[in-house]
Amino acid sequence: MTDTTTETTGYDATSVEERWQQRWHEDRLWELDVATLGRDAKFYNLVEFPYPSAEGLHVGHVFTYAGADTTGRYLRMQGKSVFQPIGFDSFGIHTENYALKVDKHPKALTAQTIARYREQLERLGIAWNWDQEVSTNDPDYYRWTQWIFVQLFKAGLAVQKEAPVVWCPTCLTVLAFEQLEGDQCERCGTQVEDRVMLQWYLKITEFADRLVDGLNDLDWPDVSKHLQRDWIGRSYGADITFGIDGRDDTIGVFTTRPDTLFGATFMALAVEHPLVAELAADEATAAAIDEFVHEVRRQRAATAEGPVQTDRRGVFTGSYAIHPLTGARLPVYAADYVLVEYGSGAIMGVPAHDQRDWDFAMHFGLDIVEVVDGGDPSTEAYPGEGPLVNSGDFTGIASQEGRAAITARLAEEGKGEAVTRFRMHDWLISRQRYWGPPIPIIYCEACGPVPVPEEDLPVLLPPLADFRPDDSGVSPLARDAAWYHVPCPGCGRPARRETDVSDTFLDSAWYYLRYPSTEFDDRPFDPARTRRWLPVASYIGGNEHAVLHLLYSRFLAMVLQELGHLHFEEPFARFRAHGLIVKDGAKMSKSRGNVVIPDEYIAQWGADTFRMYLMFLGPFEEGGDFRDAGISGPRRFLDRVWDYVGQAAGGPAGPGASAAPAEPIVAREALVKYHQTVKKVTGDLESLNYNTAIAAMMELLNTLREHEAVSLGVAEGLVVMLAPFAPHFAEECWERLGHTTSVMDAAWPGWDEQFLVQDRVEVVVQVNGKTRSRVTVPAGADEEAVGRAALADEATRRFLDGKTVRKRIYVPGRLINLVVG
Repeated sequence: MTDTTTETTGYDATSVEERWQQRWHEDRLWELDVATLGRDAKFYNLVEFPYPSAEGLHVGHVFTYAGADTTGRYLRMQGKSVFQPIGFDSFGIHTENYALKVDKHPKALTAQTIARYREQLERLGIAWNWDQEVSTNDPDYYRWTQWIFVQLFKAGLAVQKEAPVVWCPTCLTVLAFEQLEGDQCERCGTQVEDRVMLQWYLKITEFADRLVDGLNDLDWPDVSKHLQRDWIGRSYGADITFGIDGRDDTIGVFTTRPDTLFGATFMALAVEHPLVAELAADEATAAAIDEFVHEVRRQRAATAEGPVQTDRRGVFTGSYAIHPLTGARLPVYAADYVLVEYGSGAIMGVPAHDQRDWDFAMHFGLDIVEVVDGGDPSTEAYPGEGPLVNSGDFTGIASQEGRAAITARLAEEGKGEAVTRFRMHDWLISRQRYWGPPIPIIYCEACGPVPVPEEDLPVLLPPLADFRPDDSGVSPLARDAAWYHVPCPGCGRPARRETDVSDTFLDSAWYYLRYPSTEFDDRPFDPARTRRWLPVASYIGGNEHAVLHLLYSRFLAMVLQELGHLHFEEPFARFRAHGLIVKDGAKMSKSRGNVVIPDEYIAQWGADTFRMYLMFLGPFEEGGDFRDAGISGPRRFLDRVWDYVGQAAGGPAGPGASAAPAEPIVAREALVKYHQTVKKVTGDLESLNYNTAIAAMMELLNTLREHEAVSLGVAEGLVVMLAPFAPHFAEECWERLGHTTSVMDAAWPGWDEQFLVQDRVEVVVQVNGKTRSRVTVPAGADEEAVGRAALADEATRRFLDGKTVRKRIYVPGRLINLVVG
């Protein structure tokens, strides 16, 4: 490339970024009038808001936010009104536990961590709409979280019931099933315990069908949809009633394979099933059952994934069930492999067609009766399909048809019916902790549970000094007598407040609704604003929340739509899950000492280089491997762009960025590469393929340097394409090119189709497989023409002297290999 007086050795990232952030702040560049904009070309660009921890932002946050901001900036340059808000998921156990550890009140700690996060988020140069910021611990926010609970309560969807729950002895609170990893608390890894407690639940199961069916029309990754479908666990089958010999009781089972009913040879009950103890035939059996039940519970408490046995264990109760169609007596066992959470906590044992039942039957010497032809039940269970055998009137029909036929017979005789079952439980939201929104219920001896009147919301969290939880199962809020004892809003008699707070996932299940309406203090979300901006156009977050936050948010939107508060039932039409960043091939963790702290890298390299490196690591939805040595590559690229811009600013005039650069000094190869790059970068930004977009711009610069193609128009186009990735750098370059307005106000470059088809191509010439030269030939040239050009090439001829070309291998438009001997 020709040297010029404007060429430099690089730009000063620190001063450039500080200056432009100050300019953006003064010009309120990211201010958006949500009341009047967004009628047509609107785009609600949502990213999961952070849970502000004492450690501050980590590299995963930056990866996510930089990706979302890249898209947001690109769309703004396409003329859209981009709403890109941010806030803080600031209630919850994590903050409270850390506050206990450092002996600081969670309110003060949260204010401190939010201030730290806000500083880091601003340092990244992301185009946040700070005017619409929310924090879930702000009374102006959780007032409306409580309001939503009241609406659910009035609709019969928030209910209190006594039920078995899982209790974390370290966090000292109950957990929802979604917050377990095996039988350990997802937050602290502690083995959970079983308790029976009176708790508040949201009846998400009533929306199970809609939650499953609604996934079909969403633009989500398949893996995210699969996680939700699997968690909801919709199964079609039959409820079948088995009598009990000599008793009036019955045992109900749910099965997805009623076609195998004639192969049932025993019954098995979960150890928690209410009939287990009652079915003991004598005292000795009762003692054996009691010992077995305690053994199973001890084992489950000692293992993370439940029982792991080579032989399935159980105890015969001494009682027999009566087969509903044959009248056969089936022995009833208590068994360790039957789960109380699934179906009714009882199963019909069909050992020929279920491997768990087969293992159990082999252990206890029970009958194995084949009823679906297709396997060898003497060696293992056959779970597949086939014609029914040994099935009475149903013998000979296909198993798929047998499901409906046998279920119909059961229904005729009043011993069964076709049903749909779900694995998902109702959402348990009670938490026996301090740092969360108090559940807005008052208990009155005369009136029962009464919701706090809407005009009295919020129920403020009292400034409790002693907020340490204990093992009693009662929230610390009960210690504040003045707060706890209140008159009943219904009858005025002495009453008491609910002391549990709600789960932090309730806070985050509706925050996207609040963003456009933060200035309203008389409504949670303004109807006009909501219709203008919602549903969300694009949501970027983590797949780890597919069965937590995303599922809960969909449920609440459906409820609010059904109650007339929303015009939609799916909040996130498009969701994209960001990938995972690892460090030097290993998952980041404090114990490994390999956590990437953004501040250190930004201080050394600048926010733009750090952001570009993260976007360059790999596909956004897959992530990549962060290696310190790699970050210098994007920085060198920006330095070269800086030099090129300096040359272009002092070089010959050229057309605007949106026009076809056509200065005579620019080689056609460079122009072709430029237009190809514009088209590719545009397409890659649309599909979040940030890494390949950056690679394309790097290739373009290499081509420009190779052909010494200095053009003001090309430089402008390159700077505009860089703006979504490296905004501070692009602003500085744009100003160097003579512009007085922000690069974000520039038109996105277009491409000319005539330059997308090359009229000449460069073909690699090899001799005996080794590259010796390159020749330029007309596009579409055949093998003969390329061969003649290669033989005429001076560099090639040096390797052919005195030799005969015996064979040619031609890859059209790319390579010709001359095999000589």
